[in-house]
Amino acid sequence: MSKFVIRNVSSGIKFDLKHTNGQVIATSEVYNSKDACLKGVASVQKNAPAANIEDQTVENFEQVKHPKFEMYTDKAGEFRFRLKATNGQIIATSEGYKAKASCLNGIESVKKNAPDAEVVEE
Repeated sequence: MSKFVIRNVSSGIKFDLKHTNGQVIATSEVYNSKDACLKGVASVQKNAPAANIEDQTVENFEQVKHPKFEMYTDKAGEFRFRLKATNGQIIATSEGYKAKASCLNGIESVKKNAPDAEVVEE
């Protein structure tokens, strides 16, 4: 079962959504409190299953309503996604993927695993 791992970092507290194999699927911004971080987890759990994908890697891409996954390419040419809540705020981001198909698999993994993932503290 996938899990949200909450951990302290030098500048605050953040979460990683980890797949059953231990790989990080998505990560959060740094929050200033545990309560705010837990609200971020709840937002991902609520928004991920309903979010559509906005593929910003193609020309004249179709904009979709929030909540949504924005798939884009970074400066290094890798594919990434960010999950935006209904209010447009970024609530989770991915690591870089070499292949677009891998990025899409990452999005599907978040959609499938986030709603029922347990929350643990590291």
